[in-house]
Amino acid sequence: MNAIRIAVDCMGGDSGLPVTIPACLAFAQTHPDASLLLVGLPDELAAALSAARKSFPDVQPSRYQVIAASEVVQMDDPVEVALRRKKDSSMRVAAQLVKDGLADACVSAGNTGAWMAISRYVLKTLDGIDRPAIATLLPNQIGGATIVLDLGANVDCTAEHLFQFAIMGIALAQANLSDHRPSVGLLNIGEEIIKGNDVVKQAADLLRASSLNFHGNVEGNDIFKGTVDVVVCDGFVGNVVLKSAEGLARMLGSMIKEEFNRSWLTRLMGLTALPVLSRFRKRVDNRQYNGAALLGLRGVVIKSHGSADAYGFSCALERARNAVTTGLLDRITASIGQMNQSRSLATQSAAGDNT
Repeated sequence: MNAIRIAVDCMGGDSGLPVTIPACLAFAQTHPDASLLLVGLPDELAAALSAARKSFPDVQPSRYQVIAASEVVQMDDPVEVALRRKKDSSMRVAAQLVKDGLADACVSAGNTGAWMAISRYVLKTLDGIDRPAIATLLPNQIGGATIVLDLGANVDCTAEHLFQFAIMGIALAQANLSDHRPSVGLLNIGEEIIKGNDVVKQAADLLRASSLNFHGNVEGNDIFKGTVDVVVCDGFVGNVVLKSAEGLARMLGSMIKEEFNRSWLTRLMGLTALPVLSRFRKRVDNRQYNGAALLGLRGVVIKSHGSADAYGFSCALERARNAVTTGLLDRITASIGQMNQSRSLATQSAAGDNT
């Protein structure tokens, strides 16, 4: 099997090279089946690699390649600047490597809007997909994870867009959760059919009429209960859900630390319960779920959180690797084709009944 090639925008994110380079070398050390294309300003990349290699002496230089880019998209750059003016940015070069077939996936922790716009411009959308969507996994209480999309790429959506998100989310669930027929729910303000605005009601009608395993409407708490495998919503709602979940995870972690250090008694009690607390902290550690997939593009594109540390960024690289090894792109393409064929047959049948 050929090595999985991952193009990395090493300049992106709140911290840039001090995070991305150690993360890349740590990832390479534990994944001998992958090679990395490190994209960025050559001199700065060389300096960062020189410093980081001391901590990863077993990672041979043959495992990675430096790809030069002359520009960097800043976190506060407008999309227009990133897309039209910085045509040799590390983001653009990383996406182009996928387009040219030189990389199997690309990863960036940079400006989300810019990464989405550049990826869409360079790679284009798959046939049958109007808009790409951002999807990620959130931990649930039954020990697994729930896929949620869209997380911010599309603020205003039609019912058809939500239906397409469901198809892509199910393909991602099949790849990540090893479920042949994942269930999908439509995020709403209540489970009843009459709840929601017109777009959500119309999307529910499309889902009920399809061959998808549609559970029905779900509420926000169902994401973490694990009621369904995939939860679909527009990007406005999804982004609020994601940021709320991240904030809650950080708050719980801080509360545990604060209580542990409150007094000698709580420290003693904490030591007694340390194994349980450690498992809990790991379970709600949002870093291990870092790496959202930009679904619907003609290539595997992963967005890391901008504030991710080296561990979190390495998890995003793991997401990219998994997407390639599980054939995510082929799964989405096949799902879209099957659904379009099914809907076409249903339309022809309805037309025949009316004649």
